[in-house]
Amino acid sequence: MQLEQLFFLGCCLGVGILSGFVGGLLGIGGGVVIVPALVLLLDALGVLAPADVTPVAVATSLACVLLTSLSAALAQARARMVEWGIVRQWAAGLVAGSFAAGFIATALPVAVLRGLIGAFLAFVAFVMLTSWRPAPHRVLPGMLPSTFIASAGGLVSGIAGIGGGNVIVPTLTYFNVALHRATATSSALGVPVALAGSLGYVVAGLDRDLGPGLLGYVHLSGFAAIVSAAVLTAPLGVRAAHRIQPLPLRRVFGLLLVLVALRMLYTAWAG
Repeated sequence: MQLEQLFFLGCCLGVGILSGFVGGLLGIGGGVVIVPALVLLLDALGVLAPADVTPVAVATSLACVLLTSLSAALAQARARMVEWGIVRQWAAGLVAGSFAAGFIATALPVAVLRGLIGAFLAFVAFVMLTSWRPAPHRVLPGMLPSTFIASAGGLVSGIAGIGGGNVIVPTLTYFNVALHRATATSSALGVPVALAGSLGYVVAGLDRDLGPGLLGYVHLSGFAAIVSAAVLTAPLGVRAAHRIQPLPLRRVFGLLLVLVALRMLYTAWAG
């Protein structure tokens, strides 16, 4: 195994350790860590064509989020915290939007794709840094508006590579679904969203010669390294969350995301 590949896998293990712990600690999808980290790492190594770096980072992140979401969803289902009515109402739209994202994202110019991801990370940072609360009169809309909202959410999730939690939870809380219920329902919905998004990027990349070790746009060894580490550290993050005040941690992570978002926007502008 080449030294460059060993370095890449070691860095992916580090990304997995961080994404798993932060995800468990703050209740957010690991994609907000995985995507920018992989973009910076693949950019630095120069092992892929510049146009392929961001789609590979996003696709690999979605594949990782699929397994972590499945673990969380099973735990939430056993605890009977999932609102299955919302799952039935939102699943089809989320899956359609997430699957389409693979084809849309890979057709976008690199600068546009990175700009969209940077803007989304800035939005997540805003949510982390503020104490926003929804107006009390809002309720979940009917089937047709919900399908439209879910499709848009799936598209954003698939383009950003974050699996859904950072879109679904704020959206459900906007409509006054209790936070613990929104988080549990997001975990259940995150499984089909990440699966559809991953498949979209796999299919979109099958006719491209991206290099060895990739299934479509999914980097298989990077995926294996990140997931194996994240699975071990996510429970540690959950346990730490029970002992540490979450608000200061959310704000520290929000500030970190501001820096990451600015870096992503800079690479979009400079590229």
